[in-house]
Amino acid sequence: MSASVTVIIAAFNAQDTVPRAIRSALIQPETVEVIVVDDASRDATCDVVTNEAKHDPRVHLIRQGANHGPAAARNRALDVATSDYVAVLDSDDVFLPRRLAHLLSAENCDMVADNIAFVTPENLSEAAGRDWSVIDPEFTPLGAAKFVRGNLRNHGMSRGELGFLKPVLSLDFLKQNKLRYDPSLRLGEDYDLYVRMLLAGAQMQLTRRPGYAAVVRSNSLSARHGATELAKLHTALQSHLDIRPQNSGLKQAMQQHLREVRRKRDHRVFLDLKREHGTWAAIRYLTSARDRGWPVTLQIARDKLKLSETAGEAAPESGSRLLLSVK
Repeated sequence: MSASVTVIIAAFNAQDTVPRAIRSALIQPETVEVIVVDDASRDATCDVVTNEAKHDPRVHLIRQGANHGPAAARNRALDVATSDYVAVLDSDDVFLPRRLAHLLSAENCDMVADNIAFVTPENLSEAAGRDWSVIDPEFTPLGAAKFVRGNLRNHGMSRGELGFLKPVLSLDFLKQNKLRYDPSLRLGEDYDLYVRMLLAGAQMQLTRRPGYAAVVRSNSLSARHGATELAKLHTALQSHLDIRPQNSGLKQAMQQHLREVRRKRDHRVFLDLKREHGTWAAIRYLTSARDRGWPVTLQIARDKLKLSETAGEAAPESGSRLLLSVK
């Protein structure tokens, strides 16, 4: 793989964290540019990014006139990226040292991902300074069926979802297949793009050695997605089934994921109706479809027992926690 990477950062009100994210990308020798797309921030994000650009010409700022969400922001960056590969970095997070060198050592793939260390803000420095090289660097193939199954509740992965992965992506593959993030999505936009790439024939490799540190906060946006966002994700998942005939294992996994998202949407609608219109309105919605009541009841129980937390929502128990288990 070519040692040429564009790092894309979609930023919104990220004045306190985006300089740290930028610098973690710039210390990677393979980074040829860092494109920060400011999504109409109301703080000093643009000013701090401009200051970073004064110190390193690889930093470029694009300003959005209105807030359109991370998917649309990343598309703006993809349109002007000049390298062979692109890597998305959230404005809260950081690349761990030598991350890109390791990922670019993989061969014959269009997508290559590594493990994620979820950390509290207080433990980010410790995670960045830890020696992760003791973990096996081996890469293994990750096909579409396995990737989709890695997002199902019964997969057995503790509070983890493969949709959280942040792979380096071939820009040439994206261009040849006319693939971009779906700007209508503010939930699952990464997962949606990865699936569409895999369905288009992308070859993906995965290593369990961590290279990305994701900061977990109690006020994470991922914990506050509503019925509208879940409905749009449901539509995107349905479109995956319509792309082309799938093998039976992949199709079954996609259908199961679709059902899970539909149940989450129904649960959110139930809670919204209860809050805005009262208990009876929520109960009428619950009983208006034959297959709605029991799944929503189970979801309520899971939430009370904290069994529904995802990797991006659950705080690490000891400062840091890995998305993928390691030996």
